[in-house]
Amino acid sequence: MKPVIAVDGPTASGKGTLARRLAAELGFAYLDTGGLYRATALRLIRSGSDGEDVTAAVAAAGGITATDLKDPGLREEATGNMASKVAALQPVRDALFAFQQAFAADPPGDAPGAVLDGRDIGTVVCPKATAKLFITATTAARGARRHAELLARGEDIALETVLEDLRARDHRDSHRAAAPLKPAADADLLDTTELDIEAAFFAARKLVTARLARQA
Repeated sequence: MKPVIAVDGPTASGKGTLARRLAAELGFAYLDTGGLYRATALRLIRSGSDGEDVTAAVAAAGGITATDLKDPGLREEATGNMASKVAALQPVRDALFAFQQAFAADPPGDAPGAVLDGRDIGTVVCPKATAKLFITATTAARGARRHAELLARGEDIALETVLEDLRARDHRDSHRAAAPLKPAADADLLDTTELDIEAAFFAARKLVTARLARQA
């Protein structure tokens, strides 16, 4: 088995940035599993669905292609909120589960390993991952980061609105019956509240390197 690094955490914790940098540093293949749910959500939004139709959601998940994962609409706030809803549907998770496991087991491009980030990688998708990180930060810190990101994109949105959306998404993600957001028992926890991206990456790399060394 090639090494797999699982990076989990809530929205705006920095997990995606750290996972991409770890993959680049190690030459591993990278998969943003949240992008799969966002792509499903975006398909539903564009079809006029409210996300309550399980059959439509499963069909949308089953039709995801590499092109869907490059759509700029994936980063829109409405897409993220819808993704949080469809991610609570077990049939949707089942439809995307095989894709994620196949990626981890056989990384594309003959890469020497894989980095997957999401919310249930270390607990459900890859419970035997070589290294597991759970990235977190306070709601205030995550809200400020997300707000700055949206403003930089030209979106006019109040900080309090962003914070309310984060709290609602956190509650849905951590209380859903299907693969709730929580750290794996054997995950290394990394709080990025007081860290800039370079300090956070240094800490993440140190934790992952130690895990990889133990496997070797």
